[in-house]
Amino acid sequence: MAVPMKTMKAMKGSSMKASAMKGRKAMKKKAISKIARGKLAKMVVFKGNKDKTSTGLQKGDLMKNKNGKVVTKKQHAKGKALFKQFAQRWLDACMTARKELGLKGFCAVGGKTTQGKALYAKAKAIYAAA
Repeated sequence: MAVPMKTMKAMKGSSMKASAMKGRKAMKKKAISKIARGKLAKMVVFKGNKDKTSTGLQKGDLMKNKNGKVVTKKQHAKGKALFKQFAQRWLDACMTARKELGLKGFCAVGGKTTQGKALYAKAKAIYAAA
């Protein structure tokens, strides 16, 4: 017994519509993340727009350095300590060497000139003594 084409289409369409309507749910509001990601994540957290960075840094862990860049307090302290340990001694040695040699203006330390070579040798000797 053949069923007419019209009734088959009607049966097929109504059953598909009913199942599709049952499966739909109400749209939920998308949750806004409290974690800052990307290049400016630290700046966003420092301003207070987000709670923390993807690495877990919070506003209390951050500060602005003298150039205006947002850095971690821990990183800043480590950099200062390393500078004091190594570079500060060399700078002091160079300054005292310049004073002793009586140099004014620009002079490249260890440059091609005799002044530069003398300055380097003097600074190196002071650095080694200290």
